[in-house]
Amino acid sequence: MEKILIAGATGNTGKRIIEILNNSNSFEPVALIRKEDQKEVFDDMGVETVLGDLEKDLDHTVKGIDRVIFAAGSGGKTGEDKTIAVDQEGAKRLIDASKKANVKKFIMLSAMGADDPSKNKDLETYLKAKGNADDYLRNSGLDYTIVRPGALTDDLGLAKVKLAENLNERGEISRDDVAFLLVMSLADPLAKNKTFEALEGKEPIKNALIDISQA
Repeated sequence: MEKILIAGATGNTGKRIIEILNNSNSFEPVALIRKEDQKEVFDDMGVETVLGDLEKDLDHTVKGIDRVIFAAGSGGKTGEDKTIAVDQEGAKRLIDASKKANVKKFIMLSAMGADDPSKNKDLETYLKAKGNADDYLRNSGLDYTIVRPGALTDDLGLAKVKLAENLNERGEISRDDVAFLLVMSLADPLAKNKTFEALEGKEPIKNALIDISQA
């Protein structure tokens, strides 16, 4: 089984990603944790952990890792310095480490609006940081998928979505469905080197990913 490093494993979306991967026959999750006391909850699930800080060197965290999901982030709720340190520079640091380690694919959880942050003054710093990280990934030489969801909800996932490079509308999507999108994007050749927005919709996730892969 391939080992998948999840940055942001302790977050609301990260936890869902871990649960999905922990029941997979193809992938084995490895949770990136920042503090030793976060280890116990993953030990109880039988999930491997690696200690690392997105604001420091990360080369050791990707040893033996096949693919990476970056689901860490402030969600725009922390100060400007922290947002840039984690959402932008932390992502870049993990991208660099992944490239050195010959990681096969890097999946980025971004945000709708990251291509034009000026349209959302409340989240402009956050969206700018996300957009810069996305650009860095696209130019890294790594195989990637960048998922840009609308507003995240804790509603039960319906496994049906609407995907497009630009949806030209705003809306919501459940964390459950975003987690499934990220996990399914791990598989080759689904959504290889694609950037797309995601909202709740009517098309089954796998079908939508196949369509976006062929677009």
